[in-house]
Amino acid sequence: MSRDLGYYWLRIAIYVALSICVGSIFFDVGTNYNSILARGACGGFISGFMTFMSIGGFPSFIEELKVFYRERRNGHYGVAVYIVSNFLSSFPFLTVMSLSTAAITYYMVKFHPGISHFMYVSLDLISSIATVESCMMMIASLVPNFMMGVIIGAGYIGLLMMTAGYFRLLPDLPKIFWRYPVSYINYGAWALQGAYKNDMVGLEFDGFIPGGPKLKGDVVLTSMLGIHLDHSKWWDLAAVIMILIAYRLLFFIILKFKERVSPLFRALYTWRTLQHMKKRPSFRKTSAFPSKRHQVLHSLSSQEGLNSPIH
Repeated sequence: MSRDLGYYWLRIAIYVALSICVGSIFFDVGTNYNSILARGACGGFISGFMTFMSIGGFPSFIEELKVFYRERRNGHYGVAVYIVSNFLSSFPFLTVMSLSTAAITYYMVKFHPGISHFMYVSLDLISSIATVESCMMMIASLVPNFMMGVIIGAGYIGLLMMTAGYFRLLPDLPKIFWRYPVSYINYGAWALQGAYKNDMVGLEFDGFIPGGPKLKGDVVLTSMLGIHLDHSKWWDLAAVIMILIAYRLLFFIILKFKERVSPLFRALYTWRTLQHMKKRPSFRKTSAFPSKRHQVLHSLSSQEGLNSPIH
C-alpha cells in the first residue's frame, strides 16, 4: 500500500486540499439562524462526498485481489488472514486521512467545541471511509473488470447518499423500500445522524426574528432535520461499525464461495470445450471408404499370400 502512490498517498493529499476548501467556504459558520442550514450542508458534504471519494482506490483493490488469488492458489495464506491483514494494514492510512480531514474542517468551520466532539468526528469519518472501502472490495470480488466495478460502486454509493437524510429527510422518504430497509442498512444515514447530533446537541441558535427566543439544537434536529433523539450519537457510530463488519463478512463469504465453486466452473468449462472440439471434422472418426488422405490399414497376417506390387 505504501509503495502505490495512488492507493492512499494521493487520496490523502486530495482529502487535505478538499478539507481546506470546505473549511474556507464554511469558515467560522457561527450560530445565527442561517448557519443551521450551513452546518447541515457542511456535515452532509463531509459524511457524503468525502466518503464517496473512497472509490478512487478501486484500481488498487483490483490489483491487490489479483495478488491474493495467486498467493491463495500457492497456499501462502487463507481468506480470513487476508481480510484481517488488509484492514490492519490500511488502518494507519485511514487514520491519517480522517484525522487530517477532521482537524482542518473542525477548527476552520468551528463546529461544537470540545475534544470529545472532535474525537467523535474523527471516529465517524474513519468508520465511514472504512465501510465504503469494504463495500468496494466486495464489489471488486464480484465484477469481471475495472470499469464495471467503478460504475456499479459509484451507483451504489450514490444511492446510499440519496437516502442518507440530507437530500431528502428520513421521515419524508417513501416507506416502501427506501425507508425500510434501505435507510436502515445505509451507513450514511447513521453517520449523518451521529454527525448532526454531535454538532448541534447542546448548542443554541438565533431565532428567525432578531432578538427573539433562542433555538435549541435539540429542537433544530427534530423539527428541521427530522432526526429523532431516542438514542445517542454513539449508537449511530455503533451502527456504522456493524455495517462495516457486515461488509467484511460478506466479502469473506464471497471469496470462500468463489474458492469452492471455481473448480466446478473450470471442470464444466473444460467439458464444454472438449464437447465442442469433438464436433470438429479433425476429431471425427475416419470414413470407411479408402482415399488418398485416409488409407485403410491392414494387419500383416491379413496380407499373407498377396502378390507383391513389384511383380
